[in-house]
Amino acid sequence: MTDSAAPKDRMDVRRRELLRGAVAGAGIAGLTLALGGRVASAKGIGSPALALAHLKNVDAGVLNIAYYEAGPADGPAVVLLHGFPYDIEAYAEVAPILAAAGCRVIVPYLRGFGPTRFLNAGTLRSGEFAAFGADLLALLDALALPRAVLAGYDWGGKAASAVAALWPERCAGLVSGNGYAFADPSAALVPALPESEIPLWWQFYFQTERGRAGYAKYRREFNRLFWKQWSPAWHFDDATFARTAASFDNPDHVDVSIHSFRHRFGAVKGDPAYAEIDRKLASLPAIPVRTVTLDGGDDGAHRPTDGSAQAAKFTGPRTHRVIPGAGHNLPQEAPSAFADAVLELVRADRRSR
Repeated sequence: MTDSAAPKDRMDVRRRELLRGAVAGAGIAGLTLALGGRVASAKGIGSPALALAHLKNVDAGVLNIAYYEAGPADGPAVVLLHGFPYDIEAYAEVAPILAAAGCRVIVPYLRGFGPTRFLNAGTLRSGEFAAFGADLLALLDALALPRAVLAGYDWGGKAASAVAALWPERCAGLVSGNGYAFADPSAALVPALPESEIPLWWQFYFQTERGRAGYAKYRREFNRLFWKQWSPAWHFDDATFARTAASFDNPDHVDVSIHSFRHRFGAVKGDPAYAEIDRKLASLPAIPVRTVTLDGGDDGAHRPTDGSAQAAKFTGPRTHRVIPGAGHNLPQEAPSAFADAVLELVRADRRSR
């Protein structure tokens, strides 16, 4: 099933006042900012950002994960997962919408981002997709969440999809940016036409030691360029980028990032701890849970589709939507459409019980 979601990104003053009131009524402490800044939407209109001073931490698997939490503790659990190169600020508008609707909202920093840290100096700083899935499963266990709606895009979408595919009993519903998250590893070295290869220039650059050194030195410059190229219609300001850019100062950010892009081309080995998960994901498992897949209509990293080519990989109920005007950073550019997709799954899960 395919439908189209109209963009709801132009928030007027009255809507922002209503949002603040709704969140205040839900007892969410994060909406009035300790940081004093504002996040730009896709149309350049500001909105409240998360109060990053109110983070929590939990040991989960190989990580101490820093996360933001909002909403009632007994509400239906929702975990929101950011991608590369973004962080939890991507959910600055989505989180309060969901919390005001009664959800318990968890927004973690992925490995290599923000205050999240490895517990052991000897752990491989792996960026393989199996590792992100294992991290998410460990977080659900650490927070004693038997089930949650999982929503993400880019790396976060791969983490959410891994749990949905391999541990579907833990997933009450899946929102996945860019659809099915996994690709046949045997096809990684198959060349494509030049026009298809050119947009991946940075992945090839990161295969080299010059690329590692360049990203280590110029990570802010690279990531700002990615934001512009992947979301050409998103007019973010300097303050918006600066809030997320602080997450790239994580001491493991470069190692995790470079390992991720090298692993997908088979240039480095993965962590043996995730070998079984990696093997299962390489088999391209079907996703049996209720799912909403989203494409940005102006995504410069992944061209939008009608979703039909991936339909066989979703054996549960699935809806595919293209969000006009949105680029790669879906929740930050089109927060209402993203929140609507999550709430649709929350309501569907309630009805099924």
